Amino acid sequence: MDPRKFSDLFIFNRVAEQRSFTAAARSLGVTQSAVSQTVKRLEGELGVRLLSRSTRSLAPTAAGERLLETLAPIIAEIDAKIEVLERMREQPGGRLRVTCGKHAADTLVWPAFSRLIATHPEIDGELSVENRHVDIVAERFDIGIRLREDLEMDMVAVPVGPPLRAVVVGAARYLDTCDPPRTPRDLSAHRCIGFRNAGGTLSPWSFEKDGHAETVKVSPSIIVNDGDALVGAACAGMGLAYMLEDLAASAVKDGALIKVLADWCPPFPGYHAFYSSRRHPTRAFTLFLEALRQENEKRAHG
Repeated sequence: MDPRKFSDLFIFNRVAEQRSFTAAARSLGVTQSAVSQTVKRLEGELGVRLLSRSTRSLAPTAAGERLLETLAPIIAEIDAKIEVLERMREQPGGRLRVTCGKHAADTLVWPAFSRLIATHPEIDGELSVENRHVDIVAERFDIGIRLREDLEMDMVAVPVGPPLRAVVVGAARYLDTCDPPRTPRDLSAHRCIGFRNAGGTLSPWSFEKDGHAETVKVSPSIIVNDGDALVGAACAGMGLAYMLEDLAASAVKDGALIKVLADWCPPFPGYHAFYSSRRHPTRAFTLFLEALRQENEKRAHG
């Protein structure tokens, strides 16, 4: 159906309900002449008179009544469905689908997600944890959590996590056998443990000092694709590993791993929530963003 014709039918239905061009125009926020012209155009396209007009009254003709028998219930059902959708927007119930990587889930997303679902059990929540790049529009996720550098340009991105830092670490048993690196270029003389990311490529080792950025593509002696395995390999003395600081924090605290090149590893922006710019946020969506911000503030204040 021509979209204009549907609009014309809606206006005709409103005129028939109100029994007045003036009242229908007022309820629709348009002029009386626009409503009158719309009904005339509809009658001309259908080839029948739909309304009987006089100076004192207006009523549907027999043809108009037959059309209204079909039209009025359809419009009433559409109005009811729209009202339900509007209530859904204001209420936290409904579905919420979230995607993120394992590190983001462990450190930020799961605490916020679980607290939201516990507070609002009427929300049907789904959290998908996987390290691959997910097309949230194609796979119908409401929101994703990633690092800013990994986001598509057409996405709305909101910072929700604290700054992060990468570190280079090695076990004492490994560092006792060689001189520790003092610059990123020294890594070429070391055994390194590589990390294969979700895209199938080896993650580069990125550094910065005094405004000078440097990226090193190491030639690893061993490759893993899991954060726990990366920590385990480093603790086992298999070489130097490059990872997020909090992955190594426990082993560093226990003395199992030692940091090197610390002055080349400044903080960088943390996780961002991202979603389609064409998306209309639900109440559950808004509450989840707020839960992420609260979790971030909680972490920031210890």
